[in-house]
Parts: sequence; structure tokens; C-alpha cells
Amino acid sequence: MTKEIKVEKIKEGTVIDHISSGQALNVLRILGIAKDYPTTAVTVAMNVPSKKGGRKDIVKIEGRELKSDEVGKISLISPNATINIIRGGAVFRKKKVTLPERIEGVVRCSNPNCISNSEPVRTRFAVERKEPIKLRCFYCERVMVRSDITRQF
Repeated sequence: MTKEIKVEKIKEGTVIDHISSGQALNVLRILGIAKDYPTTAVTVAMNVPSKKGGRKDIVKIEGRELKSDEVGKISLISPNATINIIRGGAVFRKKKVTLPERIEGVVRCSNPNCISNSEPVRTRFAVERKEPIKLRCFYCERVMVRSDITRQF
């Protein structure tokens, strides 16, 4: 006997799809779900099969749309994610996150001796690789990878 678990559609809110496998909990941290939205209905699917091949994570958030800075942070840990805005039970707008060539003021440099950690300057990174992510600090040349970034959320 095979049992099937079905997840209901949401009527209003956001579905973040094609999250890199294993990154759903980091997405929840970025969004401050447990802290800032303790009563928001959230559905998380992790390591599920993807039609595009491989595995993915999915996060559904009832009654909430994402801010642009949140989408930017998600692009750092999952550059192939898609954001689906749901209104009236249907997809109102769908967009793929984009990772720019330069990142400014979003994350701190992991080098404690970097000038950006001791002086009032805006952090700046060049994106050297999108998947898996690799950032290079404009000031000290320190290379940061996904684990350096996710520690900050």
C-alpha cells in the first residue's frame, strides 16, 4: 500500500521553487520566518526530485510576499531559484532570481582583518562563480563560498 502526502495550494503568498538542495532552512533564516513571522503558515519540502534533474528544495509561505533584499540574499545561496507570487490561488507573477556580477552591502567579508569590518565602508564583492557561489572581496581579495555566506544569516 502506497501512501501519498499532498500539500495544499496556497491562496495568497509566495512559493520559492528550485532552491538548491539542502538550502531551504537557510532560506527560512534569511526570511526570519521563525523569529519575525511565528504564526505564518510555511511548507518546506527538502531534497525532492526535480524534473530538470537532480534534487531541489521548495518553500511555500502563506500570506507573505518577499522584499527585494530578501530575494537578493536568496540568490546568493540558490542562484537558480524561482519566486512565484500567488494571488487568488493562482500564480500571479513568476520570476527567476538573478545574481548580479557585483554584490554590495548584503554580506560581510569573512576576513576579520578586512577594512570593511573595521571602517565604515560598504562591503563589495565580485561574483567569480554562480554555482557553487564564489565571491571575492573588493578590499582584501578574500574568497568566500556558500558556507561563509550562510553563516551570516
